Amino acid sequence: MDANRFDRIALVVHPRRELGNALATLREWAEAQGASLVQLASPGQEQQVAPPGEVDGADLVVALGGDGTTLAALRAAAAVHLPVLGIACGSLGALTAVTADQIDDALSRVASGDWTERRLPAVVVERQGAEDLRAINDLVLVRAAAGQAMVEIEVDGERFIRLAGDGVVAATPLGSTAYTMAAGGPMLAPGASGMVVTPLAPHGGVCPPLVTGPDSRIRITLDPGHGGARIELDGQVSDTLPPREPVVFTLRLEEAFATLVSLGEHEPMVAGLRRRGILVDSPRVLARDSRDAGAPKRPRS
Repeated sequence: MDANRFDRIALVVHPRRELGNALATLREWAEAQGASLVQLASPGQEQQVAPPGEVDGADLVVALGGDGTTLAALRAAAAVHLPVLGIACGSLGALTAVTADQIDDALSRVASGDWTERRLPAVVVERQGAEDLRAINDLVLVRAAAGQAMVEIEVDGERFIRLAGDGVVAATPLGSTAYTMAAGGPMLAPGASGMVVTPLAPHGGVCPPLVTGPDSRIRITLDPGHGGARIELDGQVSDTLPPREPVVFTLRLEEAFATLVSLGEHEPMVAGLRRRGILVDSPRVLARDSRDAGAPKRPRS
């Protein structure tokens, strides 16, 4: 992308959220720059805000919405090695750089080169007879109907665990704060590298989450059981698997798959999780804080 020049901006927008003010500012800025706007197709899209277009040939991808919208934009942009500017049309998330009222300044900074790359890894998913898949947040292999799925997990050629349950989720460090955390898995702190593999509702046994190194290879054999199974990438259904046909998946980490625009002001990850109530102190600690805050100050002797 050449500094100070935009010919085309590709948009990925939230399927239903109100975007009127943000779009008005974006259109005005693009018109002043002589840049055209196109909209990329995305799952579940229900509103059209610009002529349909392809990511190839764009100078920048802008996501208008939240983290889910930004994930969709990152997946599209990674194919042609473009950066993504995430605009929060609502509250700030983990991937959005600025709020909607800062669009003008944010675009001007990106156009002038006043930004830095935030490189995001992906889980690369290989299976025989199918194209490789990539997940920026997580890969979920989950039963599609009644009954249990059977899962065998191996790491670097060594069996880790066999389990019966709902399935398994494999996440990047970024994705460790999403489905993985909700399923009881660990959160990887900023700067950590590797994958997290978390069983989903295992039926008995000792099946702890597994944290791997960045160079590890994970092999997952999934028997979908009588009800079949789904493959989900970053919260979207990618494929379905027929009943009773085991499939082998091989997972590895690709360190720099997608590029997010950082303007140097993004909120630290842990602070953002606490602000959004995803990380919450225990009730006993909060009760003590409340009690201490309401206690009358002792007079000095």
